[in-house]
Amino acid sequence: MQTSPLDLARVLEEEGYLIDQEAATTLFLALALEKPCLIEGPAGVGKTQLALALARAQKRKLIRLQCYEGLDISKALYDWNYAKQLLRLQLAKTEDWNDIKADLFSEEFLLSRPLLESILSAEPVLLLIDELDKSDEEFESFLLELLAEGQVSIPELGTLTSKSKPMVILTSNNSRDFSDALRRRCIHLYLTYPSLEREISILNSHAPELSKRLLQDVCEFVAKVRRLPLQKLPSVSETIDFAQALNTLQREELNYGNLMGTLSVLLKYPKDIAKLEERLKKWETEALQRREQ
Repeated sequence: MQTSPLDLARVLEEEGYLIDQEAATTLFLALALEKPCLIEGPAGVGKTQLALALARAQKRKLIRLQCYEGLDISKALYDWNYAKQLLRLQLAKTEDWNDIKADLFSEEFLLSRPLLESILSAEPVLLLIDELDKSDEEFESFLLELLAEGQVSIPELGTLTSKSKPMVILTSNNSRDFSDALRRRCIHLYLTYPSLEREISILNSHAPELSKRLLQDVCEFVAKVRRLPLQKLPSVSETIDFAQALNTLQREELNYGNLMGTLSVLLKYPKDIAKLEERLKKWETEALQRREQ
C-alpha cells in the first residue's frame, strides 16, 4: 500500500499512467479508507486505464465486469451448473431425496461470475465494474450489499463474505445518474480531458518517437477540436493514434491543409469529420494571415 498520494502517483506513472495531484489524492483516500471508488467522466479520458494501471501497481488480480443493458445476476454474480446437477440426479436414483436436494445446491455446482469470483478469491483482487451507467437501476441496487459490506447473498447458500476484501473501482460515462445510496457508498472521482501540458506528457510517454514539434502541434490541434460541437470528442487514445498516424506518414509538423485522409483516425462520425474539414479551411486561412503579418 502506498503511503501518500505522491507515492501512488509515482507507482502509477511507472505503470504508464500519468495522474494529477488532485485525482491521486482522491484515489489514495479511497484506497486508504477501503471504499469503492466511482470514477466518472466522458468516454476516453482514461477511467478504465486508471483501474488497469492500479491493479498492476497494487499487484492485485484484475477481475472485470463489463456492464451492458439487461445485465442480470446470472451473468454478474452466479449461476447453477444445470448439466452437472442433472448428471448428479441421474446417478443418485437410490439415494434419499433430501440428501440429493442439499447436495445439488452446494458450491460444487456453483458457477462463479465476476462478482462472486472477487468475493471467493483468496488472493488480493481489484474488481473493476466498468461502465455501470449502461446497466439498469435494479442491478445498481443489487450492488449495494457488495459495496457496503463486501459480501453477497445467494438464496440457496446464504451470505458469502469476502476472504480478502476486493478493491472496487466503478466507472461511468455519465449516460445516466446514480442513486444517492450508491454514491453514499463510494468515493467520487471525476476525470475530464487532460490539460494541454498533461496531454503532451501523456503523448510523449506513449509515443516517444514523435518529434517535439509534431507532439506540440497535435496536442494543440486536438485541444481546438474538443472545443467544437461534435457528436463525439476525441479521446486521449485517439490523440495518440492520430499522432502516430501523422508520424507514419513522415510528417514533422501538423499542416491544416494536409490532413485529408487522417481525420478518421481522430474522429469516428462522418458528420464530425465533415464539420472539422469545414473548420480546417478557416483555421488554415487564419494561420496564413498570421504568417503574413
